[in-house]
Amino acid sequence: MEVFMDDFTVYTDSFEACLGNLSKVLKRCIDTNLVLNFEKCHFMVTEEIVLGHLVSNKGIEVDKSKIDIISSLPNPTFVREVRSFLGHAGFYRRFIKNFSKLTLPLSRLLQKDVKFNFDQLYIEAF
Repeated sequence: MEVFMDDFTVYTDSFEACLGNLSKVLKRCIDTNLVLNFEKCHFMVTEEIVLGHLVSNKGIEVDKSKIDIISSLPNPTFVREVRSFLGHAGFYRRFIKNFSKLTLPLSRLLQKDVKFNFDQLYIEAF
């Protein structure tokens, strides 16, 4: 049986502690025959993209490249595109003040028997 793991992160407040933890993790990998793809490994970095977020000593921030993609999307022409947009934007809701209030017009378009008419109200919410 093969099992694949995408990511795991080792971090601490100091370089020395990080070396110690990294040593333990690598030893555990050896002991359990876990094979790492070292081309994909990042060691001793001060910031890293983790699950679509930029993690650093400043905390968790939005990955700017993801926001650029979302910002460049054309206006939706179908309900499924609104649903997709809300799903992607919702991933970052913790960083958007009043997210639910801002996206309420778009959410209403998902309701049954609502005519899809993407006018100015929806464009502003989008």
